[in-house]
Amino acid sequence: MITRSTINSTIKGKAYEYACVLSLADLLKGIRPFEIVENESLRIAKIRFGEITEIERENMLKSSGAGIKEIIKMEPRIIEDGTDLLVISLQPDTASQKYGDIRDVLIIRCAIKWEIGVSVKHNHAALKHSRLSHKIDFGSIWFGASCSKNYFETIKPIFDNLSKHRLNRKLWSEIDKETVYVGILNAFRDEFISIDKNNENVTENLIRYLLGSNGRDYYKLIHKKNRTASIIPFNLYGTLNKNAGSVSPKISIPSFELPTRIIEFAYKENSKTTLILTMNNGWSISFRIHNASSKVESSLKFDINLISKPENMFYIEVEW
Repeated sequence: MITRSTINSTIKGKAYEYACVLSLADLLKGIRPFEIVENESLRIAKIRFGEITEIERENMLKSSGAGIKEIIKMEPRIIEDGTDLLVISLQPDTASQKYGDIRDVLIIRCAIKWEIGVSVKHNHAALKHSRLSHKIDFGSIWFGASCSKNYFETIKPIFDNLSKHRLNRKLWSEIDKETVYVGILNAFRDEFISIDKNNENVTENLIRYLLGSNGRDYYKLIHKKNRTASIIPFNLYGTLNKNAGSVSPKISIPSFELPTRIIEFAYKENSKTTLILTMNNGWSISFRIHNASSKVESSLKFDINLISKPENMFYIEVEW
């Protein structure tokens, strides 16, 4: 459902992207030449930064500054190894929508053909907001293994009914949405388990889909209300944490194991909207289904979150 809170969260998310750009620029001054790309994404983020309160701007700058300092400890190429131009750029939202590239801030050195990205979050840590509909083949998109004919035949009547409600301009509050949610979640869970039984590397590919950025490694930087920032490196392809010439990173990122099998896939206790996928090697994922608008739509959205992760999966909490 699109609410005032959702709109406010979007504004603050964009504002935090701009705060990250400002913090990067501040930390690079006097160290190496850099350029900030003046594109539409930067323009929008700058406007959003101006729309929040002065206290919020100060807090975002403190938070992003603390987070970027830690990233630099893991990425010495940002400040070391030459005086070539470093480029800072904000990606458009279409990069995620069209290409699955969830990185918001890009840090690029063309001279050495190197770049890293940062996915910026303001007070939330959702992995994906994937959709389900009568046409979306989640198996093909997530795992590279297509959903069955039986799955689409099962969900078609449910989504056909939603389409009728949409044409009649119904609100979710006017229909039995609980039955809709349960019907779709049951079909989704059954198909997920079936795909896993008949294909290899499904759980591994799921994590690559949820954590990866279209084959690119990145850092996630999360601004939190409790005056801390979280930095989580997702180094699935081994491109992060490289030396800058003879200079090694001050913080090393350890490797971790991806899941190889499902332990349980069941409803969250006392919930009819959320499934919990528990896998080996310490992985657990929640799938909460919800309507993205007060008006009935012909698709539904997932809020997908990482509940538990391997013990050796590295992250940092810093105070600001």
